[in-house]
Amino acid sequence: MKIALIGYGKMGRAIERIALGRGHEIVCRIDAENLSDFDSPEFATADVAIEFTTPKTAVDNYKRAFKRGVRVVSGTTGWLEQAPEIMEMCQNGEGTLLWSSNFSLGVNIFFAVNSYLASIMKAMPQYSPSMTEVHHVHKLDHPSGTAITLAEGIIGADPAVKGWTEQLPAPEGMMPITSVREGEVPGIHTIAWDGPADTITIEHSAKNRDGFALGAVMAAEWAAGRSGWLTMESFMRTIITSNTEKE
Repeated sequence: MKIALIGYGKMGRAIERIALGRGHEIVCRIDAENLSDFDSPEFATADVAIEFTTPKTAVDNYKRAFKRGVRVVSGTTGWLEQAPEIMEMCQNGEGTLLWSSNFSLGVNIFFAVNSYLASIMKAMPQYSPSMTEVHHVHKLDHPSGTAITLAEGIIGADPAVKGWTEQLPAPEGMMPITSVREGEVPGIHTIAWDGPADTITIEHSAKNRDGFALGAVMAAEWAAGRSGWLTMESFMRTIITSNTEKE
């Protein structure tokens, strides 16, 4: 594939390294200093753009890519208040976006485990959930997009959990999320179900950015032949189904 990178920080460089290792070509690298390259002939040749920037710039980046007919795979979080507008554009044939709060294949397995555990816990009212997420000091939004996705999985599976909050102590029926920003931590998400007799804990801890980068590149490979509003769930189903058929 021909790939354009939107955002060329640590994550963009990790994606570049993995994409090149998988035989792809990087045709354009766009960062804050060269936004005019959205209008370059090189950007227009991209099969897909992989975007990791900031909550304030993501939506404009999507629209600029859509204008040039370039599909976007994005892992930027903190912009979802504008998601209905972008979803409508994709559904109307004005662009293609695959967005995920986390492209790590391990995290997406963790999403499934989290929802399954919550579905068990709806029959166990003596337990109540809480979450802690830890990230590097450069991460601007909180709680993380991954934490919100995990919370939504719990809320959807256990009717006793009405929502999530950063307020402590948490109001009745609300799951508290604590965000910590320290050092260069790639990401740790811990969910604890606390009861009067014991605590059940599940955790995902990223060792480096490579898991996120590999997942983003694999998602871009999948998205290159598709259009509209795409989801990580559909991509993961494709991987699981493909591996099952091989067995």
